[in-house]
Amino acid sequence: MDRLPTRLWIEALIRRAQVAGSSAFVVQHGDDSRGDVLIKVARLDGTAAAYLPSMTLEGDRMFLNLAAQGVGPDETSVDAYLARARGRDSDLWIVEIEDRQGRHFLTEPVEEPAPR
Repeated sequence: MDRLPTRLWIEALIRRAQVAGSSAFVVQHGDDSRGDVLIKVARLDGTAAAYLPSMTLEGDRMFLNLAAQGVGPDETSVDAYLARARGRDSDLWIVEIEDRQGRHFLTEPVEEPAPR
């Protein structure tokens, strides 16, 4: 099954966040049809999370919370990661969601880091 063009997927994500009362916007516009996506969720208290797409063993799309790789929870480290990613991939989409509850609004499965 073909994936939605990235632009349409991003528009749907932003709409879900807005309907729930959060703000979401495109920080960097990538390739409309197949660009990769990074999601930043800012909690507006100096903390944030970053989510990166991946694939399950079955080939389904999922997202990884990059906290397991040491990105976050401070917003500064998330922003530094996003800046490095922008430099590596000009087709990359970056979407920032501002939500005090830390909701990501992804409909795909999300792998969260194990509690410590």
